[in-house]
Amino acid sequence: MKTNILVVLLFLSFLLLTDCSRPVPSAGSSSVGKTGSGAAPSPPCIVYKTKADYLRNIPVILSEDKSRIVSYPDVKDVYYQGEIAYPTKLKDGFLLDNRGIGPDVAFLSVTYEEFSAMEKTPPAEELYKLILDKDPVTVMYKCGNRMDYQDIEKEMNKLISSGRISNCTKLK
Repeated sequence: MKTNILVVLLFLSFLLLTDCSRPVPSAGSSSVGKTGSGAAPSPPCIVYKTKADYLRNIPVILSEDKSRIVSYPDVKDVYYQGEIAYPTKLKDGFLLDNRGIGPDVAFLSVTYEEFSAMEKTPPAEELYKLILDKDPVTVMYKCGNRMDYQDIEKEMNKLISSGRISNCTKLK
């Protein structure tokens, strides 16, 4: 009996010691490609360029074969922090995503203003007919998570200017 208790105590002590020995990143610290190991999940930091100016157009996500829309916003979901969720303009033609796009993004002929004014969200099949370009992105990077940065716009511009944007994970 004493042996079992001793084994359990040693095991628990081992767990406590190994769990507490992991380094914890400081809040707001930034490093390229960081995964954001904090307790709260954070959206990815996506930086990209497009073939044309789609800044005001609604993004949708296509299937890998680009034959259908697999994800799109509701008419009420085109806002970020109380403002229409346009991408943020960065240096050298890069944009910082504020909507949640990925490599399979396409843009609709509908603007954010037009979309947010609709009474209800059209079905995916109807939205598919409004796609301007099924392959609009020329380059896309994932630079860790948004919460990894204190001033995301300033820090992304610094990465771009220094040429270190290529240290981020290239998605396209």
